[in-house]
Amino acid sequence: MVSLDDIRAAAQRIAGAVERTPCIESRTLSRLTGARVFLKFENLQFTASFKERGALNKLLSLSADERRRGVIAMSAGNHAQAVAYHAARLGIPAVIVMPKGSPNTKVKNTQVHGAEVVLEGDSLHEAGRHAAERAKRDNLVLVHPYEDPLIIAGQGTVGLELMEAVPDLEILVVPVGGGGLISGIATAAKSLNKEIRIYGVESETYPSMHQRLKGLPIAVGGDTIAEGIAVKDCGDIAFSIISRLVEEVLVVKEETIERAVVALLEIEKTVAEGAGAAALAALLEHPARFAGKRVGVVISGGNIDSRVLASVLMRGLVRDSRLVRLRVTMPDISGSLARVAALIAQAGGNVVEVQHQRVFGTFSVKSTEIEFLVEMRDRDHAERLLKSLRDNGIKVAPF
Repeated sequence: MVSLDDIRAAAQRIAGAVERTPCIESRTLSRLTGARVFLKFENLQFTASFKERGALNKLLSLSADERRRGVIAMSAGNHAQAVAYHAARLGIPAVIVMPKGSPNTKVKNTQVHGAEVVLEGDSLHEAGRHAAERAKRDNLVLVHPYEDPLIIAGQGTVGLELMEAVPDLEILVVPVGGGGLISGIATAAKSLNKEIRIYGVESETYPSMHQRLKGLPIAVGGDTIAEGIAVKDCGDIAFSIISRLVEEVLVVKEETIERAVVALLEIEKTVAEGAGAAALAALLEHPARFAGKRVGVVISGGNIDSRVLASVLMRGLVRDSRLVRLRVTMPDISGSLARVAALIAQAGGNVVEVQHQRVFGTFSVKSTEIEFLVEMRDRDHAERLLKSLRDNGIKVAPF
């Protein structure tokens, strides 16, 4: 098992090579969620995730012979970058096995550090099987992302820093993949304050730890924005700790994780990947559990693909009705488009895109259908625009 002394030893071992990340209260998110929210910015590590802590603690424990032989790790991205970076810094050869669907940004950032990257398998489970086979074949040290006491102790240093920064925290909320981060944090936090409550968070597509704690069969899979916690096989060491120290592992919707990514970018001006935003998603989806409490929220990582981030931001605008599509049917005569555009402008809307439709549709041959993409302030503003158009005799429908 992992102890507070193990975590303190890890903190001394990695000091100076891993960032002591800030923990800051967010007044705006506190107002939004009803809790006092303290954010732990692990996305500010050099490789943009907490994984450096455990990876470095493990690498520093290796013997001279093990360092010479080299290491191998399997990861969806963040553990890969952490092992690759610190192995290169310490002069240790590293092989990283990543699932074929890993985000391009994580693959590229792992290769940058000089590790040999192998894309193998369609899941972390399959990548892990390949890594174990190659470790045995090539006599490499397997650096597991979560099923290792040294890894867990390293991740637990996040909990030490949280408790030192805000000693009177009442609740900690932590993303759960294999369980290394939350088990380390729970060990540290509960050792320092037995009354603190710990909640884990998983995506609805990969609720493996939630299911295991409930004694349910593991049924996971599907697309998720939180690929960093898309884990089928939870760690046995982590499970033994979580089952004793964690109140509950909550499950959140994919849409809520997207909302959390947008909120962190717009409010805190910080980039979080899906897994990194999962803890905040729990506060957004289950506010009653945290209302009025001092809550520590771990932003575990910020390695999100630029294209995915762009899509999430645009979907957020649509979800909040700050970007709306309108379908307007009007007489196909001179001045019709200008009239509608003028009404939109008068209502305070900004036309982003216009598309005519004359061939397809059920409207009259003497009519045209025009699709407007319009930027608005919020849902109420969009509703006022619709009312204004209809009051002026315009046939319009949102879609």
